[in-house]
Amino acid sequence: MSNTPNQLAEDFPDMADRIHALKTTDNRFARLVEEYNEVNRAIHRIETRVEPASEDVEEELKRRRVRLKDEIAQMLAGADETEGETSPHPGQAVEAPRMRGGM
Repeated sequence: MSNTPNQLAEDFPDMADRIHALKTTDNRFARLVEEYNEVNRAIHRIETRVEPASEDVEEELKRRRVRLKDEIAQMLAGADETEGETSPHPGQAVEAPRMRGGM
């Protein structure tokens, strides 16, 4: 267990600039990132025993963090497409990458 909370830039190191750009231009994305950071800090406080919580609460927070990270990843994947990168053929589904550590 680390003494510092995980940051999105660590999970998406090649997208740090895109994350910053979306945070400044997309209110929904900015809210998701802020919620992710709040949940992440809460988990860190629990894991470091700063703030006591039941295992159920901790596990629910971890599931919520994974859902938020998945949604952020989907939005980042959508941002890739709108920036002129290869898009699928009509009717072909775009599948966002799934993050490990899901519950």
